[in-house]
Amino acid sequence: MTEPPDPVPTSPVAELRAALGAVAAEVRGEALADAPRIERPPKPEFGDYSSNAALLAAPALGEPPRTVAERIGGLLTERLGEGVERVEVAGPGFLNLFMSDAWCRGALAAAMGQEEAFGAGAREAGESILVEFVSANPTGPLTVASGRHAAYGDSLCRILEFAGHRVEREFYVNDHGSQVRLFGESIQARARGDEPPEGGYKGEYVTELAGRIDGAAGADPDGLATRGVELMIEGVRGSLERFGVRFDRFFSERSLHQCGALDLVSTTLEERGEVYEHEGASWLRTTAHGDDKDRVLERSSGELTYFASDIAYHRDKLERGYDRAIDVLGADHHGYVGRMRAAWIALGGEPDRLEFLIMQLVNLLEHGRRMAMSKREGEFVTLDDLIDDIGVDAARYFLVQRSHDTTLDLDLTLARERSQDNPVYYVQYAHARIASILRKAGEPAVAEAVARDLSASTEILHPSARALLKRLLELPEEVTLAAERRAPHRLTVYGHDVAHDFSAFYRDCRVVGAAEEGGDEGFRIAMCVLAKRVLARSLGLLGVSAPEEM
Repeated sequence: MTEPPDPVPTSPVAELRAALGAVAAEVRGEALADAPRIERPPKPEFGDYSSNAALLAAPALGEPPRTVAERIGGLLTERLGEGVERVEVAGPGFLNLFMSDAWCRGALAAAMGQEEAFGAGAREAGESILVEFVSANPTGPLTVASGRHAAYGDSLCRILEFAGHRVEREFYVNDHGSQVRLFGESIQARARGDEPPEGGYKGEYVTELAGRIDGAAGADPDGLATRGVELMIEGVRGSLERFGVRFDRFFSERSLHQCGALDLVSTTLEERGEVYEHEGASWLRTTAHGDDKDRVLERSSGELTYFASDIAYHRDKLERGYDRAIDVLGADHHGYVGRMRAAWIALGGEPDRLEFLIMQLVNLLEHGRRMAMSKREGEFVTLDDLIDDIGVDAARYFLVQRSHDTTLDLDLTLARERSQDNPVYYVQYAHARIASILRKAGEPAVAEAVARDLSASTEILHPSARALLKRLLELPEEVTLAAERRAPHRLTVYGHDVAHDFSAFYRDCRVVGAAEEGGDEGFRIAMCVLAKRVLARSLGLLGVSAPEEM
């Protein structure tokens, strides 16, 4: 678990934002309704940071925003003293802040002082969150599509934990129903040397399963299905562990049927007046809670629907008392969201405590051709196949490179490359390069740089050093946004930007032997140490290794 160390200090940029907010509130006469934004302008000549503080304060004062911006800028300069070199008013009233080298040196000192806590959130403000992800049907090995779910879900959990939340990971095992029985019948058919029944499972793995189960040819299909699912889950666990993904719980759908949870949920919904009878079937009034139509819970034949099982499962989640439950669903589950949210509300759950994240498809590209993946027909690429081909690091990085709600094309040719064109190699190489620089500097010099008062340095920051430092100081906000927006892909972009900015810094600023060109070697070593920490953290939150050598 990647829980942040305690205590969690604020970041230099957050402190600057707080100072701006306090000054803007003083000018306005009351606190701002929203915290002012602090952003990096598109060009360095526009300043180090830009803020909309005056635009937020001006309406209540009835004054032009540019006039308010000038007052805020003057007070901020007084408040921060030598921290601000100058403030300029731009456009309709934006504040462009030019921070001094002294502020930059102090910011580096503050970030270094936080050590491994830099970028973390405070646990006391966090939520308890259950994240259910992967939950692939246990009727076959994990495919690359499930691998995207695994990479995304696990990265999201790591980010949420580092942001200060308490997270549990859960895999829902669909081990009950007609498809599971069909799986058992398919195993039996293969054990007898026959073709699987219509709509059955045809992969070579089914034949292998049949060979691993004694007496499969004459066994009961339901018993075969149970044993087959057990063996498949063993394989799934192994594949996930190899992929660096762990679960706190594998929750069995069958257990809901065995413990009477479905009867209990039906009784609960009936007592709440959420169920009615129509044409011999039991219906849930999901339209009362925003669904487009009511849904059947129990057919006129007495057979319970899959929806009933899902409701029982979510009632179990609700009863466990999490602050929030997140379901990571497949691309074919858009129609599921409305009915399940309605059921959650019908059970008494707060609507905003249940989130649905819909994953889109992943395509493997080989020489421009898409590779087919159909578990039922046995034509698919497994997660293990992908790992064997490009490795865990590349697989995890490439599978979270795009937002979860967009289709992902994974270029296998690029993922295999060990060159700067391969994005994961590019970021990992930057980390290894910094490790090499620090080895060259020597342990005593590194230890001294980490221990010293960096704010007392006389280093005059080169523009490349300033750009790198500002990038490194963005880690706390990147973690916060990645957590809030459920967007691990942000860290692939951020890590790449850090690697790029470090390359420019190292090109322009000599580290070992900096004194020969008038620089502060210890300060520059500290810059390297912080860059290495930030790269390692960015990669680690994605489940990707940060090598010391390449």
